[in-house]
Amino acid sequence: MKSFAQNLLIILSAIFFAFPSLTINAQPLDELLNRGDQFTEEFDNQKALDVYLKANSLYPDNWEVLWRISRAYVDIAEHMPTNTSKEQDAQLEIYQKAFDFADKSVKLAPNQSITYLRRAIANGRIALFKGVFSVAGVVNTVKADCEKAIELGNGGNYFQALAHYVLGRTHAKTSEKWKPARAVLGLGWADIDIAITEYKKAIQLYPDFKMFYLDLAHAYIREDEYAKAKDMLNKTISAPIKDEDDEDRDKEAKKLLSEIKNK
Repeated sequence: MKSFAQNLLIILSAIFFAFPSLTINAQPLDELLNRGDQFTEEFDNQKALDVYLKANSLYPDNWEVLWRISRAYVDIAEHMPTNTSKEQDAQLEIYQKAFDFADKSVKLAPNQSITYLRRAIANGRIALFKGVFSVAGVVNTVKADCEKAIELGNGGNYFQALAHYVLGRTHAKTSEKWKPARAVLGLGWADIDIAITEYKKAIQLYPDFKMFYLDLAHAYIREDEYAKAKDMLNKTISAPIKDEDDEDRDKEAKKLLSEIKNK
């Protein structure tokens, strides 16, 4: 007759083989997320993705993991080479993965701003890749997701600022086309004045972010408001480095300042 200890060992072994993720050595979810977030802050996007994918294998269908995977895919795709059609196809495939993971996070957490925001960002990248005016439905979804993220209003100032910024950029980019022409496509809502308002809201919520200042400067230049544009460009240059592309933004801001110095 088997002893109690032997029976317990058999039961534990059965649990292990049936649920291998439920092991004593499995890393806590918070630990994995913090580690991945640290890699993101260090701009090591591939390592961040690897950690998040590991978290997804251990803790499947977790919206906190899924939106982070989407973010990592976007960050990776943004810096992929696109010199050949094959490389371009590879980039689009990564953006599509980013969308898929963000879309899953929305379905799992429809009350969280960040899930809609990450889906908007992934969809926005797809729209820019394919051409804004060739995928009007996608652009409308980007707008709707940003507005939903703002309506929910959770996640903290940074995420809310980013939602306002992405909405502003969507208005700015879409409004570049003649209004009657884009109205036919269902994009007549885009307005550069709304873009400026949204950029300002983003800056109010999360100041000293180069990306916000630079895009607002571009909007002011479009409106021939050069004094305001110069102010934003100078703020772009003086703001601290917070994003892996901020050095390039500094170069762009200095170039624009040189171009409009006499205006």
